[in-house]
Amino acid sequence: MRIEVKGRNTEVSDELRNRVEKRFAKIGRQVSPLAWMEVELSEERNPSIRASQVAEATLFLKGVTLRARDASDSMVHSINLVADELARQVKRHRDKRRRRRTARAEPRAAAP
Repeated sequence: MRIEVKGRNTEVSDELRNRVEKRFAKIGRQVSPLAWMEVELSEERNPSIRASQVAEATLFLKGVTLRARDASDSMVHSINLVADELARQVKRHRDKRRRRRTARAEPRAAAP
């Protein structure tokens, strides 16, 4: 899986880039190698917003696009929250596909 990291209103350091790749490696093992992910790290400039560090992830799979967005006061924490949310979505998507495949195969096996 290809991961593209972008920064908006903030500089993306090598440390953050490595952390993103490490956190999303688990998701990369569960999806197709052809899938690609876009991670956007940004900072809200409004001083009244305490959770100003925002991480957004968009995972492009064949036939479906999964998105997650989280904000907190630390960029590392935001990345962790987004990774957990996207992992839940990927697991749910895989389970749905697996259930559909077994439901379609059962009538054929009972037909003879």
